[in-house]
Amino acid sequence: MAQRCDLCGKGPQYGRAVSFSKKATPRRFLPNLAYRHVVVNGKEQHLRVCANCVRTLNKTVKGTFAKSLTKPA
Repeated sequence: MAQRCDLCGKGPQYGRAVSFSKKATPRRFLPNLAYRHVVVNGKEQHLRVCANCVRTLNKTVKGTFAKSLTKPA
């Protein structure tokens, strides 16, 4: 399953883990995803959203943010 946010499209990033001896090995930074029920166009959907989107959903007035939701292709 893809590690990607259904709202903003945030996905894994790649970088290097650097040890004490300065040896760099490749690693992946995965987004902090959670399942949430979100109302989109009057229908409740079960989406995987990142922590930043969860904060945005909680901050906005109920329904204001949900009207502008579109799932990225």
